[in-house]
Amino acid sequence: MARKDPQIERLGEVLDKSLKRLELAPRLDEYGVWPVWNDVVGTPIARNAQPEKIRNGTLFVKVTSSVWMQQLQFMKELITEKLNQRLGTPVVKNIFFVVGRVETEAAEAEGQPAAQSAPEPREPEIDEEFLKSLTDPEIRQAFKRLLRSHARRKLKN
Repeated sequence: MARKDPQIERLGEVLDKSLKRLELAPRLDEYGVWPVWNDVVGTPIARNAQPEKIRNGTLFVKVTSSVWMQQLQFMKELITEKLNQRLGTPVVKNIFFVVGRVETEAAEAEGQPAAQSAPEPREPEIDEEFLKSLTDPEIRQAFKRLLRSHARRKLKN
C-alpha cells in the first residue's frame, strides 16, 4: 500500500482553505439561488421572473411587466423565506424587482418563446389551470388571494 506524502493535500482541502482565507464562501452561497429559483417559484412565475444578480443579500429579479412586478411584490417575503429554506442559510435578505427582458429555460423547454420585455399587460383572471401549476401551496394560496382582490377591484371600476 502506498504511503501518503504529508506534503500533498487533497484538492478539496486546499480549495476549502483558500475559500475561507479569501472569504468567498458567503459569495458562493449567494449564487446558489440560480439553480433553485425555478423550482422554488414554479414554472408560471419562472417564465415571467428570473434572478439577475445578488448584492449584499439583495436579490435583483427581472420581471416581464409591471403587472408581474406588482404581484410578486406582495409575495416577496414568502419567496425570500422559501429560497432561504431551500438554500439552508439566510442568503436572500431582500428582493428588488425590475421590468426587463426575461430569458427562461422553463419557457423554452416547453416549446414556448421566452417572455418579451414589458408586453401589453394582461388582466389576471382567476385561472384554475394556472393555480394548479403552482406546486407550493403557500404561493398558490397567495396568488389566489391576489387574483381575487384584483378581480374585485376591476369590477368596481
